[in-house]
Amino acid sequence: MSLYEGFLRDLLFRQDPETAHERALDALALAERLPGAPALLEALFCVRAPSLVTTVAGLRFPNPVGLGPGFDKDCRCATALPLLGFGFVELGTLTSRPQPGNPKPRLFRFPEARAIVNRMGFNNEGVEAAARRLSALSRRPVPIGINIGINKDVKPEDAAGEYCKAFAALRSHGDYFTVNVSSPNTQGLRMLQEKLKLERILTRLQELNERRAPIFVKLAPDLGDEELESLLPMLEADAAGVICTNTTISDSLKLEVGDEAAATRGGLSGAPLRELSTRMIREVYRRTEGRLPIIGVGGIMDARDAYQKLCAGASLVQVYTGLVYRGPGLPREINEGLLDIMKEQGLKNIQEAIGRSHPLIERQPSTMSRATK
Repeated sequence: MSLYEGFLRDLLFRQDPETAHERALDALALAERLPGAPALLEALFCVRAPSLVTTVAGLRFPNPVGLGPGFDKDCRCATALPLLGFGFVELGTLTSRPQPGNPKPRLFRFPEARAIVNRMGFNNEGVEAAARRLSALSRRPVPIGINIGINKDVKPEDAAGEYCKAFAALRSHGDYFTVNVSSPNTQGLRMLQEKLKLERILTRLQELNERRAPIFVKLAPDLGDEELESLLPMLEADAAGVICTNTTISDSLKLEVGDEAAATRGGLSGAPLRELSTRMIREVYRRTEGRLPIIGVGGIMDARDAYQKLCAGASLVQVYTGLVYRGPGLPREINEGLLDIMKEQGLKNIQEAIGRSHPLIERQPSTMSRATK
Protein backbone atom coordinates (compact mmCIF):
# COMPACT_ATOMS: atom_id res chain seq x y z
CA MET A 1 0.00 0.00 0.00
CA SER A 2 1.34 3.41 -0.97
CA LEU A 3 1.76 6.39 1.34
CA TYR A 4 -1.13 8.03 -0.46
CA GLU A 5 -3.50 5.10 0.08
CA GLY A 6 -2.36 4.53 3.66
CA PHE A 7 -2.46 8.12 4.89
CA LEU A 8 -2.89 11.04 2.48
CA ARG A 9 -6.10 9.79 0.89
CA ASP A 10 -7.86 9.71 4.25
CA LEU A 11 -6.91 13.34 4.84
CA LEU A 12 -8.14 14.38 1.39
CA PHE A 13 -11.36 12.38 1.69
CA ARG A 14 -12.27 14.31 4.84
CA GLN A 15 -12.57 17.37 2.63
CA ASP A 16 -15.28 18.24 0.14
CA PRO A 17 -14.31 16.56 -3.18
CA GLU A 18 -14.05 19.83 -5.11
CA THR A 19 -12.00 21.46 -2.34
CA ALA A 20 -9.58 18.52 -2.35
CA HIS A 21 -9.36 18.72 -6.12
CA GLU A 22 -8.54 22.45 -6.07
CA ARG A 23 -5.85 21.91 -3.45
CA ALA A 24 -4.26 19.19 -5.56
CA LEU A 25 -4.15 21.58 -8.53
CA ASP A 26 -2.67 24.32 -6.33
CA ALA A 27 0.04 21.93 -5.14
CA LEU A 28 0.95 20.98 -8.70
CA ALA A 29 1.02 24.61 -9.80
CA LEU A 30 3.35 25.39 -6.89
CA ALA A 31 5.60 22.45 -7.79
CA GLU A 32 6.12 23.93 -11.25
CA ARG A 33 7.70 27.00 -9.66
CA LEU A 34 9.71 25.53 -6.79
CA PRO A 35 13.43 25.11 -7.58
CA GLY A 36 14.28 21.43 -7.91
CA ALA A 37 10.69 20.21 -7.56
CA PRO A 38 10.12 19.35 -11.24
CA ALA A 39 13.30 17.26 -11.37
CA LEU A 40 12.31 15.47 -8.16
CA LEU A 41 8.82 14.67 -9.43
CA GLU A 42 10.24 13.38 -12.70
CA ALA A 43 12.68 11.12 -10.85
CA LEU A 44 9.95 9.78 -8.58
CA PHE A 45 7.18 9.16 -11.10
CA CYS A 46 8.43 8.89 -14.69
CA VAL A 47 9.22 5.56 -16.35
CA ARG A 48 11.43 5.67 -19.44
CA ALA A 49 11.35 2.53 -21.56
CA PRO A 50 11.62 2.31 -25.36
CA SER A 51 9.19 -0.62 -25.36
CA LEU A 52 6.43 1.64 -23.98
CA VAL A 53 6.78 4.23 -26.74
CA THR A 54 3.92 4.17 -29.21
CA THR A 55 2.68 6.21 -32.16
CA VAL A 56 -1.03 6.91 -32.61
CA ALA A 57 -2.64 9.22 -35.18
CA GLY A 58 0.80 10.46 -36.17
CA LEU A 59 1.77 11.49 -32.61
CA ARG A 60 4.56 9.96 -30.55
CA PHE A 61 3.64 9.00 -26.97
CA PRO A 62 6.45 8.11 -24.51
CA ASN A 63 4.06 5.67 -22.82
CA PRO A 64 0.40 4.73 -23.34
CA VAL A 65 -0.96 6.02 -20.00
CA GLY A 66 -2.66 9.41 -20.15
CA LEU A 67 -4.60 11.68 -17.85
CA GLY A 68 -8.26 12.05 -18.76
CA PRO A 69 -10.02 15.42 -19.02
CA GLY A 70 -11.73 16.99 -16.03
CA PHE A 71 -8.71 17.05 -13.73
CA ASP A 72 -7.24 20.23 -15.19
CA LYS A 73 -10.17 21.94 -16.85
CA ASP A 74 -8.50 25.33 -17.23
CA CYS A 75 -4.99 24.27 -18.31
CA ARG A 76 -3.35 25.43 -15.09
CA CYS A 77 -0.88 22.55 -14.72
CA ALA A 78 0.07 21.49 -18.24
CA THR A 79 3.77 21.63 -17.36
CA ALA A 80 3.53 19.79 -14.03
CA LEU A 81 1.20 16.94 -14.99
CA PRO A 82 3.65 15.13 -17.31
CA LEU A 83 6.06 15.02 -14.36
CA LEU A 84 3.71 12.50 -12.73
CA GLY A 85 4.62 9.97 -15.41
CA PHE A 86 1.82 10.43 -17.90
CA GLY A 87 2.51 9.73 -21.56
CA PHE A 88 -0.02 12.40 -22.52
CA VAL A 89 -2.48 14.72 -20.79
CA GLU A 90 -5.92 15.81 -21.93
CA LEU A 91 -7.09 19.20 -20.66
CA GLY A 92 -10.61 20.65 -20.44
CA THR A 93 -13.49 20.32 -21.12
CA LEU A 94 -13.39 23.90 -22.45
CA THR A 95 -16.24 25.93 -23.91
CA SER A 96 -16.11 29.05 -26.04
CA ARG A 97 -17.48 31.17 -23.19
CA PRO A 98 -16.78 30.83 -19.45
CA GLN A 99 -19.49 29.13 -17.43
CA PRO A 100 -19.85 28.22 -13.74
CA GLY A 101 -21.25 24.74 -14.29
CA ASN A 102 -24.05 23.13 -12.33
CA PRO A 103 -24.92 24.11 -8.74
CA LYS A 104 -22.88 22.55 -5.93
CA PRO A 105 -22.61 19.93 -4.57
CA ARG A 106 -21.87 18.21 -7.88
CA LEU A 107 -19.07 15.72 -7.16
CA PHE A 108 -19.64 12.63 -5.00
CA ARG A 109 -17.28 9.85 -3.89
CA PHE A 110 -18.31 6.24 -3.21
CA PRO A 111 -15.10 4.78 -1.75
CA GLU A 112 -16.28 1.21 -1.17
CA ALA A 113 -16.98 0.86 -4.89
CA ARG A 114 -14.00 3.06 -5.93
CA ALA A 115 -16.48 5.15 -7.87
CA ILE A 116 -17.42 8.79 -8.41
CA VAL A 117 -20.62 10.41 -9.61
CA ASN A 118 -20.28 13.89 -11.05
CA ARG A 119 -22.61 16.46 -12.53
CA MET A 120 -20.06 19.24 -13.00
CA GLY A 121 -21.60 20.73 -16.14
CA PHE A 122 -18.50 21.94 -18.02
CA ASN A 123 -17.43 24.48 -15.39
CA ASN A 124 -14.47 26.33 -16.91
CA GLU A 125 -13.00 29.78 -17.50
CA GLY A 126 -13.43 29.60 -21.27
CA VAL A 127 -11.10 29.13 -24.21
CA GLU A 128 -9.47 32.56 -24.13
CA ALA A 129 -8.10 32.08 -20.61
CA ALA A 130 -6.90 28.59 -21.55
CA ALA A 131 -5.21 29.87 -24.71
CA ARG A 132 -3.29 32.46 -22.70
CA ARG A 133 -1.99 29.82 -20.31
CA LEU A 134 -1.08 27.36 -23.06
CA SER A 135 0.73 30.01 -25.10
CA ALA A 136 3.07 30.54 -22.13
CA LEU A 137 4.17 26.87 -21.95
CA SER A 138 7.95 26.65 -21.98
CA ARG A 139 8.15 22.91 -22.63
CA ARG A 140 5.91 20.16 -23.93
CA PRO A 141 7.43 16.76 -23.05
CA VAL A 142 4.30 14.76 -23.92
CA PRO A 143 1.37 15.30 -26.32
CA ILE A 144 -1.32 17.61 -25.00
CA GLY A 145 -4.94 16.95 -25.88
CA ILE A 146 -7.67 19.55 -25.54
CA ASN A 147 -11.25 18.49 -24.88
CA ILE A 148 -13.88 20.91 -26.24
CA GLY A 149 -17.60 21.17 -25.52
CA ILE A 150 -20.40 23.70 -25.82
CA ASN A 151 -22.07 26.05 -23.36
CA LYS A 152 -25.31 24.86 -21.85
CA ASP A 153 -27.40 27.60 -23.49
CA VAL A 154 -26.36 26.67 -27.05
CA LYS A 155 -29.20 25.56 -29.30
CA PRO A 156 -28.70 22.22 -31.12
CA GLU A 157 -28.69 23.93 -34.53
CA ASP A 158 -25.82 26.18 -33.35
CA ALA A 159 -23.68 23.40 -31.88
CA ALA A 160 -21.32 22.98 -34.84
CA GLY A 161 -20.52 26.69 -34.84
CA GLU A 162 -19.82 26.68 -31.09
CA TYR A 163 -17.43 23.73 -31.35
CA CYS A 164 -15.69 25.62 -34.16
CA LYS A 165 -15.32 28.74 -31.99
CA ALA A 166 -13.67 26.71 -29.23
CA PHE A 167 -11.42 24.89 -31.69
CA ALA A 168 -10.40 28.09 -33.49
CA ALA A 169 -9.26 29.69 -30.24
CA LEU A 170 -7.17 26.67 -29.24
CA ARG A 171 -6.10 25.02 -32.50
CA SER A 172 -2.46 26.15 -32.26
CA HIS A 173 -2.11 24.88 -28.68
CA GLY A 174 -3.25 21.23 -28.80
CA ASP A 175 -1.46 18.21 -30.23
CA TYR A 176 -4.85 16.55 -30.57
CA PHE A 177 -8.44 17.57 -29.86
CA THR A 178 -11.43 15.72 -28.44
CA VAL A 179 -15.01 16.56 -29.35
CA ASN A 180 -17.08 15.93 -26.25
CA VAL A 181 -20.62 15.03 -27.32
CA SER A 182 -21.18 12.47 -24.58
CA SER A 183 -21.20 14.17 -21.19
CA PRO A 184 -24.51 13.44 -19.46
CA ASN A 185 -24.36 16.72 -17.53
CA THR A 186 -25.24 19.20 -20.29
CA GLN A 187 -28.85 18.87 -21.36
CA GLY A 188 -29.22 17.63 -24.93
CA LEU A 189 -25.49 17.14 -25.51
CA ARG A 190 -25.68 13.39 -26.03
CA MET A 191 -28.20 13.93 -28.84
CA LEU A 192 -25.26 15.29 -30.85
CA GLN A 193 -23.97 11.72 -31.14
CA GLU A 194 -26.67 11.19 -33.79
CA LYS A 195 -24.85 10.52 -37.05
CA LEU A 196 -25.88 13.53 -39.16
CA LYS A 197 -25.42 16.01 -36.33
CA LEU A 198 -21.98 14.67 -35.43
CA GLU A 199 -20.94 14.47 -39.07
CA ARG A 200 -21.81 18.16 -39.49
CA ILE A 201 -19.71 19.08 -36.45
CA LEU A 202 -16.69 17.09 -37.65
CA THR A 203 -16.95 18.41 -41.20
CA ARG A 204 -16.96 22.00 -39.96
CA LEU A 205 -14.03 21.34 -37.63
CA GLN A 206 -11.93 19.70 -40.32
CA GLU A 207 -12.47 22.76 -42.54
CA LEU A 208 -10.69 24.80 -39.85
CA ASN A 209 -8.07 22.15 -39.16
CA GLU A 210 -5.25 23.49 -41.30
CA ARG A 211 -2.57 21.72 -39.21
CA ARG A 212 -4.46 18.44 -39.58
CA ALA A 213 -4.28 17.90 -35.84
CA PRO A 214 -5.93 14.60 -34.89
CA ILE A 215 -9.55 15.07 -33.81
CA PHE A 216 -11.02 12.35 -31.60
CA VAL A 217 -14.67 11.89 -30.60
CA LYS A 218 -15.57 10.87 -27.06
CA LEU A 219 -18.48 8.43 -26.98
CA ALA A 220 -20.97 7.50 -24.27
CA PRO A 221 -20.85 3.94 -22.93
CA ASP A 222 -24.64 3.84 -23.11
CA LEU A 223 -24.86 3.88 -26.92
CA GLY A 224 -26.78 0.95 -28.36
CA ASP A 225 -25.37 -1.45 -30.95
CA GLU A 226 -27.39 0.09 -33.79
CA GLU A 227 -26.24 3.61 -32.89
CA LEU A 228 -22.63 2.48 -32.78
CA GLU A 229 -22.94 0.62 -36.08
CA SER A 230 -24.35 3.77 -37.69
CA LEU A 231 -21.61 6.05 -36.38
CA LEU A 232 -18.46 4.06 -37.04
CA PRO A 233 -18.16 4.37 -40.86
CA MET A 234 -18.55 8.12 -40.56
CA LEU A 235 -16.02 8.30 -37.73
CA GLU A 236 -13.51 6.32 -39.76
CA ALA A 237 -13.84 8.91 -42.51
CA ASP A 238 -14.05 12.12 -40.48
CA ALA A 239 -12.17 11.56 -37.20
CA ALA A 240 -8.71 10.42 -36.17
CA GLY A 241 -10.13 8.06 -33.57
CA VAL A 242 -12.55 7.63 -30.69
CA ILE A 243 -12.37 7.72 -26.92
CA CYS A 244 -14.28 4.94 -25.18
CA THR A 245 -15.86 6.02 -22.91
CA ASN A 246 -17.38 8.90 -21.01
CA THR A 247 -19.26 8.37 -17.74
CA THR A 248 -22.39 6.23 -17.64
CA ILE A 249 -25.94 7.01 -16.56
CA SER A 250 -26.81 3.32 -16.31
CA ASP A 251 -29.33 2.88 -13.50
CA SER A 252 -28.29 -0.74 -12.98
CA LEU A 253 -24.60 0.11 -12.49
CA LYS A 254 -25.45 2.95 -10.12
CA LEU A 255 -27.68 0.59 -8.15
CA GLU A 256 -24.79 -1.87 -7.87
CA VAL A 257 -22.80 0.91 -6.20
CA GLY A 258 -25.64 1.52 -3.73
CA ASP A 259 -28.90 3.30 -3.10
CA GLU A 260 -27.20 6.65 -2.55
CA ALA A 261 -25.40 6.46 -5.90
CA ALA A 262 -28.61 5.39 -7.62
CA ALA A 263 -30.35 8.47 -6.25
CA THR A 264 -27.52 10.83 -7.27
CA ARG A 265 -27.95 12.61 -10.59
CA GLY A 266 -24.85 12.61 -12.81
CA GLY A 267 -22.41 10.34 -14.61
CA LEU A 268 -20.79 7.36 -12.90
CA SER A 269 -17.06 6.71 -13.29
CA GLY A 270 -14.52 4.43 -11.67
CA ALA A 271 -14.28 0.69 -11.12
CA PRO A 272 -17.98 -0.09 -11.83
CA LEU A 273 -17.55 1.31 -15.36
CA ARG A 274 -14.60 -0.94 -16.22
CA GLU A 275 -16.35 -3.79 -18.00
CA LEU A 276 -18.86 -1.59 -19.82
CA SER A 277 -16.13 0.61 -21.30
CA THR A 278 -13.96 -2.38 -22.19
CA ARG A 279 -16.89 -4.04 -23.94
CA MET A 280 -17.37 -0.93 -26.07
CA ILE A 281 -13.66 -0.81 -26.93
CA ARG A 282 -13.87 -4.42 -28.04
CA GLU A 283 -16.93 -3.71 -30.20
CA VAL A 284 -15.41 -0.65 -31.89
CA TYR A 285 -12.21 -2.54 -32.62
CA ARG A 286 -14.08 -5.58 -33.94
CA ARG A 287 -16.47 -3.60 -36.13
CA THR A 288 -13.69 -1.46 -37.64
CA GLU A 289 -11.17 -4.34 -37.77
CA GLY A 290 -8.64 -2.22 -35.93
CA ARG A 291 -8.66 0.64 -38.43
CA LEU A 292 -9.92 3.29 -35.99
CA PRO A 293 -7.54 4.23 -33.13
CA ILE A 294 -9.14 4.00 -29.70
CA ILE A 295 -8.25 5.68 -26.42
CA GLY A 296 -9.65 3.51 -23.64
CA VAL A 297 -10.89 4.99 -20.38
CA GLY A 298 -13.14 3.78 -17.60
CA GLY A 299 -12.34 1.99 -14.36
CA ILE A 300 -8.56 1.59 -14.75
CA MET A 301 -7.10 1.02 -11.29
CA ASP A 302 -3.94 -0.94 -12.08
CA ALA A 303 -1.77 -2.35 -14.86
CA ARG A 304 -4.00 -5.38 -15.43
CA ASP A 305 -6.99 -3.11 -16.08
CA ALA A 306 -4.93 -1.08 -18.56
CA TYR A 307 -3.63 -4.21 -20.28
CA GLN A 308 -7.18 -5.56 -20.62
CA LYS A 309 -8.21 -2.42 -22.49
CA LEU A 310 -5.16 -2.58 -24.75
CA CYS A 311 -5.90 -6.20 -25.60
CA ALA A 312 -9.53 -5.25 -26.29
CA GLY A 313 -8.29 -2.80 -28.92
CA ALA A 314 -7.27 0.46 -27.26
CA SER A 315 -4.05 2.05 -28.52
CA LEU A 316 -3.80 4.30 -25.46
CA VAL A 317 -5.53 4.50 -22.07
CA GLN A 318 -6.53 7.30 -19.71
CA VAL A 319 -7.06 7.45 -15.95
CA TYR A 320 -8.81 9.94 -13.71
CA THR A 321 -11.00 8.34 -11.04
CA GLY A 322 -8.23 5.78 -10.50
CA LEU A 323 -5.92 8.67 -9.68
CA VAL A 324 -8.34 9.82 -6.97
CA TYR A 325 -8.32 6.40 -5.31
CA ARG A 326 -4.77 5.20 -6.02
CA GLY A 327 -2.86 8.48 -5.92
CA PRO A 328 -0.18 10.19 -8.03
CA GLY A 329 1.96 7.06 -8.22
CA LEU A 330 -0.64 5.31 -10.38
CA PRO A 331 0.88 6.17 -13.82
CA ARG A 332 4.26 4.81 -12.72
CA GLU A 333 2.66 1.69 -11.24
CA ILE A 334 0.73 1.03 -14.45
CA ASN A 335 3.74 1.56 -16.70
CA GLU A 336 5.98 -0.65 -14.58
CA GLY A 337 3.21 -3.25 -14.43
CA LEU A 338 2.81 -3.15 -18.21
CA LEU A 339 6.55 -3.80 -18.60
CA ASP A 340 6.20 -6.86 -16.32
CA ILE A 341 3.17 -8.14 -18.24
CA MET A 342 4.93 -7.63 -21.57
CA LYS A 343 7.86 -9.67 -20.29
CA GLU A 344 5.50 -12.43 -19.11
CA GLN A 345 3.73 -12.48 -22.48
CA GLY A 346 6.89 -12.25 -24.57
CA LEU A 347 5.97 -8.90 -26.13
CA LYS A 348 8.74 -6.68 -27.46
CA ASN A 349 6.75 -3.45 -27.40
CA ILE A 350 3.40 -2.19 -26.15
CA GLN A 351 1.93 -1.98 -29.64
CA GLU A 352 1.97 -5.78 -29.82
CA ALA A 353 -0.62 -5.85 -27.02
CA ILE A 354 -3.20 -3.83 -28.96
CA GLY A 355 -6.11 -6.03 -30.04
CA ARG A 356 -4.56 -9.27 -28.73
CA SER A 357 -7.97 -10.54 -27.67
CA HIS A 358 -9.05 -10.44 -31.34
CA PRO A 359 -6.86 -13.19 -32.81
CA LEU A 360 -8.78 -13.38 -36.10
CA ILE A 361 -8.40 -9.67 -36.87
CA GLU A 362 -5.24 -8.57 -38.61
CA ARG A 363 -4.54 -5.28 -36.88
CA GLN A 364 -4.23 -2.19 -39.08
CA PRO A 365 -1.56 0.44 -38.34
CA SER A 366 -2.96 3.14 -36.05
CA THR A 367 -0.30 5.72 -36.79
CA MET A 368 -2.52 7.52 -39.29
CA SER A 369 -6.14 7.68 -40.29
CA ARG A 370 -7.92 9.13 -43.26
CA ALA A 371 -8.92 12.13 -41.18
CA THR A 372 -5.31 13.12 -40.42
CA LYS A 373 -3.62 12.48 -43.76
